[in-house]
Amino acid sequence: MTERHTYQTGIIGNCAYLAHINKNTNIDWLCWPRFDSSFVFGGLLDQEKGGEFSIKPHGEFTSRQYYLENTNIMVTEVTNPEGKYRVTDFAPRFYHHERYFKPLMLIRKVEPLEGNPRVRVICKPVCNYGESHQRGHRGSNHILYTGCAENMQLSTNIPLSYIEDDRYFALNETKYLIMTYGHELNAPINSTAERFLSETIRYWRRWIKHSNIAGFYQHLVIRSALVLKIHQFEDTGAIIAASTTSLPESPGSKRNWDYRYCWMRDTYYVITALNHIGHFEEMEKYFGYITDISFRDDKRYQPLFGIAGERILTERVLKHISGYQNNTPVRIGNQAYEHIQNDIYGQVLVSMLPLYTDHRFIFRERQDSATWLDYLLSKIERTIDEKDAGLWEFRNIAHTHCYTNLFQWAGANAALKMAKTIGNAVYEERATILINKAAKHIEDCYDPVRKVYTHAAGSPHLDASTLQLILMNYLDPASEKARDHLTALEKELKAENGLFYRYLHTDDFGRPKTTFLICAFWYVEALACVGRLDDAIREFESIIGYANHLLLFSEDVDEKDGSQWGNFPQAYSHVGLMNAAHRIAIKLDRPIFL
Repeated sequence: MTERHTYQTGIIGNCAYLAHINKNTNIDWLCWPRFDSSFVFGGLLDQEKGGEFSIKPHGEFTSRQYYLENTNIMVTEVTNPEGKYRVTDFAPRFYHHERYFKPLMLIRKVEPLEGNPRVRVICKPVCNYGESHQRGHRGSNHILYTGCAENMQLSTNIPLSYIEDDRYFALNETKYLIMTYGHELNAPINSTAERFLSETIRYWRRWIKHSNIAGFYQHLVIRSALVLKIHQFEDTGAIIAASTTSLPESPGSKRNWDYRYCWMRDTYYVITALNHIGHFEEMEKYFGYITDISFRDDKRYQPLFGIAGERILTERVLKHISGYQNNTPVRIGNQAYEHIQNDIYGQVLVSMLPLYTDHRFIFRERQDSATWLDYLLSKIERTIDEKDAGLWEFRNIAHTHCYTNLFQWAGANAALKMAKTIGNAVYEERATILINKAAKHIEDCYDPVRKVYTHAAGSPHLDASTLQLILMNYLDPASEKARDHLTALEKELKAENGLFYRYLHTDDFGRPKTTFLICAFWYVEALACVGRLDDAIREFESIIGYANHLLLFSEDVDEKDGSQWGNFPQAYSHVGLMNAAHRIAIKLDRPIFL
């Protein structure tokens, strides 16, 4: 049997940046100053041109990696015949001076645990996606790295000669490495690192204590919530799909995409997950990001935007980078921003609904309610009869997609409730017309012979996105029609052990070779909805086995050997887990811990 491929990294972050720490201690991926900037360490995509920041022992070694409980702080314990030591990596984040302190700073604490380990620190940052290396200049207790748009500084209590000469040294006391971008550290090294560590631990554990976590696989939901949290770029409120680019959906597939952007199609699922755990601050920041995009101009929504609302995300190929395990092309930017994807207006409306139905929000504080409704209803009115690229962003295929019309139907229903809340009869009438028109398009996708809704009008192909017909209550979950639809999807798209394909028909790049993880979690939710709770629990427990050693999930999974593929970790997959666990917990009547 082929050995299962899993990603050997975990992530740390502080809502200003994300970094991937390999089990071998290397910083495999770090983009500064933003999520979508060039990497300064990018060994994930090219071990030579990606630079290096590692703390490795002399000779062969083994390692164990874990998170400090209920935090985004990573610990890597390294053992070899000479001894054992621990590396604690974190991105400082805590409340300070009435705001969140989240500097472009990475702190590494290195502690001897057993024996007399010898270690070597290699720090070689790069510029412009590895086109050039930065130059190091020795200071009194730091090395200044120049050559990029901004300087980086490594402050440490390790003798600088050992780092400059790539020399092994005896680790006989705790050492600290503090890497900063764009500013110098003008503070004591040891005490600053320890204070920031204790404050960051306190911050994350308080954040989890203030979360509402249902009593079904609570530890997994906690980890997924922590993952989702650090995928939010707090400066604007945007939430990215993943922190990486060009990790292939399957080896040699050429399906290598840049996911460091904010997809509008994720809006409803992300907001739902945040709502379930009771984190309204993150929800409101995300609402603010969406509002800013909406009122910036009157153009149509794109499928994705940059983290500061950028519209132009020109895709280009980096030919000098070898790619993850030599999988090319390596892409930055994403051509999908040019696509037409019309479900997103409904996504936004459904996502905004809690502002008008949840009394913890005071909708009267919003002065833009009528403008919002008019803007989004107008978008749906303009696009409801239009073919689009669909949820999966087919590059050269357009259809009247069932999923698109489902979210137009759901969005119009949300608009109807909002219009009633603000007392606007004209908008109520407009919403009702759209509800009926969207339902007509959805019914055009129904195949009465197979008793299933296909992915698009006039198409025979099935698509896991139509599971949402049940989850969004377009189909009554208690109805025979919902059960028949689910059974037909299972028969064609379900792989072994609960995994689910998005679809199996040929697209722009051929037939998909891997399953899409969030579809498996949608399947679990659908099972719970139609009353097959035992099946839902069994499939959920099977799916969670596809995490890596840190309970982190990828975008895609190979059904044959369970290998992880696609960008990693995928926020979308973790959102799927959170929503599926919540659905099952409600059905089981498990308590939600406040």
